[in-house]
Amino acid sequence: MRTIKGPAIFLAQFAGDAAPFDGLAGIARWAAGHGYKGVQIPSWDARLIDLARAAESTTYCDELRGTLADAGVMLTELSTHLQGQLVAVNPAYDLAFDGFAAPHVRGNPAARTAWATEQLMLAAKASANLGLSAHATFSGALAWPFVYPWPQRPAGLIETAFDELARRWLPILNAFDAAGVDLCYEIHPGEDLFDGTTFEMFLERVGNHPRCNILYDPSHFVLQQLDYLAFIDLYHARIKMFHAKDAEFNPSGRQGVYSGYAPWAERAGRFRSLGDGQVDFASVFSKLSQHGFDGWAVLEWECCIKDSEQGAAEGAPFIESHIIEVATRAFDDFAASGVDEATNRRLLGIG
Repeated sequence: MRTIKGPAIFLAQFAGDAAPFDGLAGIARWAAGHGYKGVQIPSWDARLIDLARAAESTTYCDELRGTLADAGVMLTELSTHLQGQLVAVNPAYDLAFDGFAAPHVRGNPAARTAWATEQLMLAAKASANLGLSAHATFSGALAWPFVYPWPQRPAGLIETAFDELARRWLPILNAFDAAGVDLCYEIHPGEDLFDGTTFEMFLERVGNHPRCNILYDPSHFVLQQLDYLAFIDLYHARIKMFHAKDAEFNPSGRQGVYSGYAPWAERAGRFRSLGDGQVDFASVFSKLSQHGFDGWAVLEWECCIKDSEQGAAEGAPFIESHIIEVATRAFDDFAASGVDEATNRRLLGIG
C-alpha cells in the first residue's frame, strides 16, 4: 500500500482575467494560501502555460516549475480535456465544440482533429520535460448521440465508432508511451468512455495498451448511479489519476438520471463542493489506498450552489483529512510468536 499525495487543485475552473487568477505565479500563490500542495494545469490556457514551448524547451519547463516552487506548490499533471474532446467529434456537435479549437481550424472537422492530435503529441513531450508521470484528457465521442437511441441503432454502429476511436488514439498512446507518461481518460458522460464497459471496449481495441489508463472521478458515477467503489476494485490497476469531486442524486416523481433539461441547480443529479454531496470519500480514499494508488488527490470544483472561493478554501482541509497514512506494519505484530518454517510445518501436521 502507498499513501495518496495531496491536496492539489485543478486550476481550470479558477483561471480568469483578474488577479490573482490571470497568471501562473499569482494563482499558484493563491492555491498555496488555501493549503494546496500541488496544482493541475489546463494546457489550453495560455495565461498559465505555453504548451508548444513546454514541449520543446526544458529551460522553459524548469522556469515553470521554479515559479510553482517559489509559490510553495508542485505541478501534479497537465490536462488536455478540451483538446482530447476534439480528437473525436460527432457531426451533431461540430458547432458546439468548434470554440475549443484554434481559430484557424474552426469549421473544418478534419483540420480540427489533426490540430487536436498534435496538441496531445505536444502534451506528451511537455509532460516528459516537466517530469510528470500522468496526464489527464477526454476521449471525445463519436457514438454518444446514440447512447439511448430512438430509432434503434443500426447493427455495428457502436463497433464502428469504437474501432475509429481506437484508430485515432493509438498513435497518441504510443507517443505517451515513448514519453514515459500514462494517458488518463476521465470516465465521463458525454465521452465515448463514460463507464467501465465502454472503457473495456476501447482498451481491447488499443491492444490493452499500457498507457491507456483512467482518471477516476466518483461524481460522474453518482450521476449515472454506477457503483463508484466497486469500480475501484475492478479497475484499480488502470486508475492513475484522481479528481476529488462531490455530487448528489435525488430522484423525484418528475426527474431521474436525465433531469428533464433542468438547469444545474434544479437537477436530480448535480455536482457539489466537497463534503456537500453524497460521495463516501472515506471509503473512496480507503479503497484507493488499499489498492496502492499513490497519485495526487486533486480537487475539481464544480458546484451549482456554493461559491468557488468557499469551495476552494474548504477543499484542501477536506482532502487533507481523508488522506490515509498507510500502515507500515501489521496491527497485530505485537503478538507475533516468532516461529520458523519447521514449526509451521509441525503446526500443520506435515513435519
